[in-house]
Amino acid sequence: MSEIKRLGFFTRLLDDAVPAERYRLALEQIQVAELNGFDSAWVAQHHFSHDEGGLPSPLVFLAHVASRTSRIRLGTGIITLPLEAPIRVAEDAAVLDALSGGRLELGVGSGGTPSSFPPFGLDSAQRGPLHGANLAVLRRALSGEDLSAGNRLYPQGTGLVQRIWQATFSAEGGQRAGAAGDGLMLSRTQPRPKDRLGASLADLQQPIIDAYLEALPAGIQPRILASRTLFVADEHATALEWADLGLRRIAGHFQAAGHAPPGETLEELIRAFDTHVGDTSAVIDSLSQDPVLDRVTDISFQVHSVDPPHALILRSLELTAQVVAPALGWRSETALSPRIAAAS
Repeated sequence: MSEIKRLGFFTRLLDDAVPAERYRLALEQIQVAELNGFDSAWVAQHHFSHDEGGLPSPLVFLAHVASRTSRIRLGTGIITLPLEAPIRVAEDAAVLDALSGGRLELGVGSGGTPSSFPPFGLDSAQRGPLHGANLAVLRRALSGEDLSAGNRLYPQGTGLVQRIWQATFSAEGGQRAGAAGDGLMLSRTQPRPKDRLGASLADLQQPIIDAYLEALPAGIQPRILASRTLFVADEHATALEWADLGLRRIAGHFQAAGHAPPGETLEELIRAFDTHVGDTSAVIDSLSQDPVLDRVTDISFQVHSVDPPHALILRSLELTAQVVAPALGWRSETALSPRIAAAS
């Protein structure tokens, strides 16, 4: 029996191009994802460094995407909430949700790049308290509460309260997301503790899911999104060639961010960075061995940090939707478009 999972495409807008071209290519990738039956598209927010990500203003970009798409849900993965004015986030999110016909999914987190905080006059060490305080204000605004002197959010963002997602690396974060009734966002990879360098990604993420589900109030349906690095190509050798280039390029950065030394061989790099790469048979096999995916309601696939050329990203999206997901028994909430159904 097939299992409904909301299938998503995630991008950090890292195509090798100038900003305007990066945004054009990302739009086309999201349009192809929509055509192939993906349920959602997620974009990351990064400040200052074009190597980290290409988009400091995700809600602005998603407003553009909303005007060029019709069905696919549009998510932030994530907005770095400690660096934002939460009422302004609520206002922009409410306007985008109205323009898109209620398609926004609002993912937030405390951020992962310490060097981004000083230009905003903030200390990265305070990100936890800042995030908690700003999230409380954001939630009040979207709930229509009095924000002072009788002022309430306009346009109303009431529906968005049920579409907040929290990203976390820890069981404590999972507990907070669950207790709030929010969605839980799990990363494509995360640093291993120094005393557990051999731990799998599932070893780290299963306790987060457990804590989330235990804290979730009665009557609230769980929303658990797992992001995974996935690059599928028609030829296995092609996929491995691009994986070798991409994973070696970012190996030093990952180690500096707290990941264990990734090793030298391509097989070691793929394992260290929790990457699913190859032809359809290879990635079907590797994804089927990830027990976290059995427990989630949503999966978002991204090509980072392989980062192949645009044409191969489009082909990877097609192969994921038309071959990989059906082979694993996953089907999206949305039926394939007539064009895709006719071609399959």
